[in-house]
Amino acid sequence: MPITPPDPTTAIVMAGVPATNKSLYHAIRFNVGDPAALIVTRKDGETKRLLILRDIEMDRARKHAAADQVACPADFAPESGLSGDRETATAQAAAQAVSRAGCNRVIADRTLPLIYADELIRQNIIVEYDPDLGVTNRRAKAEEEIAYLRQAQHATERAMEMACTMVAKASPDKDGKLHIQGDELTAEAVRLAIDVFLLTHGYTNPRSIVAAGAQGGDCHHLGEGPIKTGQPVIIDIFPQNRLTKYNGDCTRTVVHGDIPDEIKAMHAVVLEAKAAAQAATKPGATGEDVHLAATRVMQQHGYAMGFPTDEHPTTMPHGTGHGIGLDVHEPPLLDLKGPELVVGDALTIEPGLYNKSLGGVRIEDLVIVTKDGCENLNMLQRGLDWS
Repeated sequence: MPITPPDPTTAIVMAGVPATNKSLYHAIRFNVGDPAALIVTRKDGETKRLLILRDIEMDRARKHAAADQVACPADFAPESGLSGDRETATAQAAAQAVSRAGCNRVIADRTLPLIYADELIRQNIIVEYDPDLGVTNRRAKAEEEIAYLRQAQHATERAMEMACTMVAKASPDKDGKLHIQGDELTAEAVRLAIDVFLLTHGYTNPRSIVAAGAQGGDCHHLGEGPIKTGQPVIIDIFPQNRLTKYNGDCTRTVVHGDIPDEIKAMHAVVLEAKAAAQAATKPGATGEDVHLAATRVMQQHGYAMGFPTDEHPTTMPHGTGHGIGLDVHEPPLLDLKGPELVVGDALTIEPGLYNKSLGGVRIEDLVIVTKDGCENLNMLQRGLDWS
């Protein structure tokens, strides 16, 4: 969806550091680690996109950025001169560019740094917040973005298969602790193997979740220490491609050796809930509809939502999923009050059940909303036995 001002007296301003501000990066498709500002104006029915950034980046930006004009702060210096601080200078130049374009109002998104708003207000320019800017236009993924997500999810699945197999094929000692080639298998060792695998395939990786046994009863416990046979191990991997900047996100649960009956039962219900949520995922349905489809299945089997109680020790305390793209967590949420889904939404569907004593079970796939429903990008098996 193109970013277009409503009238000639209004500009759209998006600013920050594209390397960390994903909404700005999405708008300009140019990665740089210094401050930058995109000013979109409209005159005589024609939209103009001005990108202001550091002078040494201008040639590269002219070749690759989604902009009609590329400038540096010195091109829009105020009469009093530019600040010696790079971010302040960029904000000063952005405010000057808006003023010189004849605009007295700016529409900004949720990521606009306060320093830019302050400089705009100093120029007597009204700044208005649009909660949908930088959100709605990122949700409906283009074909190229879907290809990037497919690529990232494939790499994530390969890392997941390696990690789950690592646990499943380890050897237990007399105390039930797992070993590989004589070395004790720990959450840290599995996490390191995931990191190395993904790094060699072009991905950066935040700390993966490798939570064994009771640790997995806390849905976001990263996991630590030795892994034992008979324990459910939640493994959640969410890397980012270093080139495309798009993320993968996949969770599986693996058990070495004999699988406890209660874990089998939890797993069966999680799979049923995930299937129900996926069937409910389609254009026009809401994130809440998808979440309720999953939770209804769990409640029908006697499990509760929310935090555990003495009466209900096994529960699901989180939503059913979230949007994914340039950020691993982005709108929309599959939860209560979740918004209406649109074609091109990229979503994780990840119901789970957790027990503070037994551990947890979570299964997560990545789907794309299509005109008829959704497409699951995952092909990896979803069972507990990876031997």
